[in-house]
Amino acid sequence: MSDLAGKLRDALSRIAGALFVGEKEVNELVKEIQRALLQADVNVQLVLELSNRIKSRVLKEKAPSVVSRREQAVHIVYEELVRLLGEKEIPLALSGKPAKVMLLGLYGSGKTTQAGKLARYYQKRGHRVACVQLDVWRPAAYEQLSQLGAQCGVPVFGMPREKDPLAIYRAFSKEYPKYDILIVDTAGRDALSEELIREINALHKEVQPQQSLLVLSADMGQSALAQAKAFHEACGVTGVIITKMDGTAKGGGALAACSATGAKVMFLGTGEKPDDLEVYRPEGFVSRLLGMGDLQALLDKVQDAVSEEQAADLSKRFMKGDFTLIDLYEQMDAMSKMGPLSKVLEMVPGFSQLKLPKDTLTVQEGKLKLWKHAMNSMTREELDEPEVIDASRAARISKGSGVPPGEVRDLVRQYRQSKRLVRSLKGGNPKSMEKLMRRMGGGKGGLKFA
Repeated sequence: MSDLAGKLRDALSRIAGALFVGEKEVNELVKEIQRALLQADVNVQLVLELSNRIKSRVLKEKAPSVVSRREQAVHIVYEELVRLLGEKEIPLALSGKPAKVMLLGLYGSGKTTQAGKLARYYQKRGHRVACVQLDVWRPAAYEQLSQLGAQCGVPVFGMPREKDPLAIYRAFSKEYPKYDILIVDTAGRDALSEELIREINALHKEVQPQQSLLVLSADMGQSALAQAKAFHEACGVTGVIITKMDGTAKGGGALAACSATGAKVMFLGTGEKPDDLEVYRPEGFVSRLLGMGDLQALLDKVQDAVSEEQAADLSKRFMKGDFTLIDLYEQMDAMSKMGPLSKVLEMVPGFSQLKLPKDTLTVQEGKLKLWKHAMNSMTREELDEPEVIDASRAARISKGSGVPPGEVRDLVRQYRQSKRLVRSLKGGNPKSMEKLMRRMGGGKGGLKFA
């Protein structure tokens, strides 16, 4: 999806920088948007309809007195893309004890991975969650879900040698009332067959789930349309999870296809880790695509990474500029839990449009661990006032912790640069931060976010 986002942002930046917005500029804008969406495998007819609506609205609608024609053009593109990709968030309604969610889909769509992610998602929100593995066709299905459950501390019910999914589900029926939410993973096939439909319908009758979610891979592009429609007609699908949104250019096609069929996209799988699952909010998703940020998604990530009290305390100290090395470590540790910095910055209005050097945004595995070892060999004075760490102190810290001297110097450098970054942020100008981060990212030993 990064290619689509980049092309849409480039198209809008041209119209935003134009001195005059007339038919020629609008035609160029529409052509760029068409090219970006077609390369993302969005259905041709949908792209043409979108293009016509954008062109008609930009040329005919009169801009309010407080808004320029350029700003209005950008807003119209935003509104029409939201319309194309779903219009509004569809909440996953759950009821009963336990509330039951059944996952459906073909081989390779990522059902089992999403079962683990859903369990993690609801567990973090205070629910008691369990998973049931009813895929009796794939030999490693139970082991895979058991490993995911172990990572999250979620129990997984299953019988790897049993070949009757109904027998497996019934075997643990006395356990289910102990939980708030039950995630039921089912088998897939290479294609939607009569055999698969019979199996799913029999399970649906037994499980009686509140939600039956179809798991689709984003790399299907617009062909997701036919699959979503077929599953819905055969099995009564109530919603969709689209996976692999982080690794394909066709995600826009899959989203547009689902929207065109009326399928309700509820979640997006954005990576391989248990926490890489997002509620699908079309407004925020399009806003991120266009470089406008997504504050709600950012708040969700912050709440998942740190408690409200920790976030408020750290923020207060950082913006005052009186943070210590321990504060810096805690802040960077929380940032690392939120995911790669490049993804986090996409959610911050204004910052997602900055062209920051890749070296600046590189996540270095193990960096935080090394720095923590170094900090354990520092005195209280050094932790509170890192500016006192000179060459001789750095050598002592390195010897005591076993951390290379260069890493100790990097830690002190990171502290100094973070203070400069805070001063830049106080000015409220993202461009000044961009210049600062470019200087910090350049050369050997430049800034690395762990």
